[in-house]
Amino acid sequence: MNMKIKWLREKLNGLNLDGMIISNPVNIRYLTGINAEGTLVITRKENVYITDGRYIEIAQTAVTIDDEILILDSRTMTSGDYENYFIFCENVGFEEKYVTYENYKKLMHMYKINNLVETEGILENQRMIKDEEEISKIKKACEITDNCFEYLQKTIKKGMTEKEIAFMIQKYFLLNRAEKLAFDSIVASGENSSLPHAEPTDRKIESGDIITIDFGCVYEGYHSDMTRTIFVDYVKDIYKPVYDLVLKNQMQTMKELKDGVAIKMFSKLVENDFKLKGYDMIHGLGHGVGLNIHELPVLNTKSEFMLKENMVVTNEPGIYIPGDFGVRIEDTVQIAKYSSIQLTNSGKNYIII
Repeated sequence: MNMKIKWLREKLNGLNLDGMIISNPVNIRYLTGINAEGTLVITRKENVYITDGRYIEIAQTAVTIDDEILILDSRTMTSGDYENYFIFCENVGFEEKYVTYENYKKLMHMYKINNLVETEGILENQRMIKDEEEISKIKKACEITDNCFEYLQKTIKKGMTEKEIAFMIQKYFLLNRAEKLAFDSIVASGENSSLPHAEPTDRKIESGDIITIDFGCVYEGYHSDMTRTIFVDYVKDIYKPVYDLVLKNQMQTMKELKDGVAIKMFSKLVENDFKLKGYDMIHGLGHGVGLNIHELPVLNTKSEFMLKENMVVTNEPGIYIPGDFGVRIEDTVQIAKYSSIQLTNSGKNYIII
């Protein structure tokens, strides 16, 4: 039996729902392992994955008999087939955060549902807690990312452009068992590093530069995320107090990341420490990582979440001085009962290339 679908059925029963239509491909992959276009329909009696002929083989390869998932080709289905799934059902759940109003009306018409009910992100909330297999895949993605950073330290040279370094990252991942980039890599040197989400440019690396590199990869669907701020030839005095402040808070936060801790509490500690030194924390302290690069929980001073064992999150304080420079240090971290487990393990103390 598919334990994730079993959990979902129990949850739906508790919410007085007769079934659910799952449209978000990430949630479908989470529940079934299927990485393709289609719809997963949870009815009273069965689990049905509906796709078209292009993805039938992919779906059949992903599931086993124990999953108890019926795979159907949408091209062979009639309107009556869809209508029968929820006949005599009162309430059926749907993903209101993913379905547009237009698609909502289509679902109502196609399945002849009496009442489509918002499910308030039950799958996204469940995905916050990773199982052993998920954590293993994230660890592998992090290992590949650490290896890539080691390669970058040996390969980045003065005269290279930010775009060339970003391309090196992509090439490394594709040649070393990663599916793809977790997101478009950020390579920001000199004054460009003051932009938290800078895009690589044709700016060439120079002696004395500060370079922020934010990157990650995907391994079997699961993401890694790491940022290192490095220096070329030497560290300018102007960079040192800012770097030291960010690193201090990043390492202190690592001690706070454990089961049962309120996210807003340690986020506020970092924000206050930055303010005491005259700096603002202009983005959150981190985010969940899994099948998406940004998942729940959000780590910031407004978050109402408590950390729970086997969440995987980032720890990424940063300071940005407009038009001058910025520093960010980020790791992917697994929450444990009494501590945290750092999954990206590259060095952080004044990395000079």
